[in-house]
Amino acid sequence: MKTIPALLMLALGATLPAVHGQTGKWPDKPVRVVVPFAPGGSTDIIARVLTARLSQEFGQQFIVDNRSGAGGSIGTDIVVRANPDGYTLIIVATSYATNAALYKLPYDPVKDIASIGMLHKGPFALAVNSSITAGNVKDFIELARSKPRALTYGSSGIGGATHLATELFLQMTKTSMVHVPYKGDAPAIADLLGGQIQLIFCSVPALIPHLKGGRLRGLAVTTEQRFAELPDLPAIAETLPGYEHTSWNGMWAPARTPKDIISRLNVSLGRILKQPDVLERLRADGREPAHSSPEEFSRVIAREIDKWNRVVKVGNIKVQ
Repeated sequence: MKTIPALLMLALGATLPAVHGQTGKWPDKPVRVVVPFAPGGSTDIIARVLTARLSQEFGQQFIVDNRSGAGGSIGTDIVVRANPDGYTLIIVATSYATNAALYKLPYDPVKDIASIGMLHKGPFALAVNSSITAGNVKDFIELARSKPRALTYGSSGIGGATHLATELFLQMTKTSMVHVPYKGDAPAIADLLGGQIQLIFCSVPALIPHLKGGRLRGLAVTTEQRFAELPDLPAIAETLPGYEHTSWNGMWAPARTPKDIISRLNVSLGRILKQPDVLERLRADGREPAHSSPEEFSRVIAREIDKWNRVVKVGNIKVQ
């Protein structure tokens, strides 16, 4: 298990302006929304859509602050240490839960936060090269069992979402394949198209052009239910009960943030996620709104951490 240097975290935190205690009616000054990833990614894009609407809702600026590094843990640590006054929030992704399994963190991912709510979720898809003759998940599992380590799968990197989604599938099906990690989804998909690897579990938007163009064949999606944008693809769980990997985003604040602020944010986000233009933007990114209560989001985080802890332990996955 890799340790994220505590000194680096403290140094980053020290560079931030001090956050003063809440005064007057909240919010009476701009609210910082940390995105723990680089600009331009899916979490960043959705964060900017939501913060623009929150600014309208509350009459104060909600400003995105990108603090990338260590799979999202650097930005997370900044928010954990922030004053719990409602002026520092964060939008996290699925990696928030997987980091708890992969790294020794300087914060408790359950106890050190005040959940606001889940925002949206979406599937990955299992896609194969045309050389794979299996036409469905059942036949694919049988093929993999008949040829241990003959198939090669790609991922966006060791410990990344595509890797862990595949590892969960391998553990549940008791199959074995060769892992080829790449630096991102794009080069992995390029090699899948070229036949250098045979399969990938990857985000739907990245695969849709190739699936609809017939260059790759989709076998299933990873969510519990089918996905509206790919209605002909079954869920893996229809063949492999209990399998589920959902890509999600959610929002939380530092622990001990006043409950009335948490409640107001949760209610506002519920309204925003129903707006037609927001729905359109989410679906274009392969997501569906999944607004939840703070309590339910806390339960989701705890379940996800438990699941990925088990997957990482059984798979003996170590981040270099």
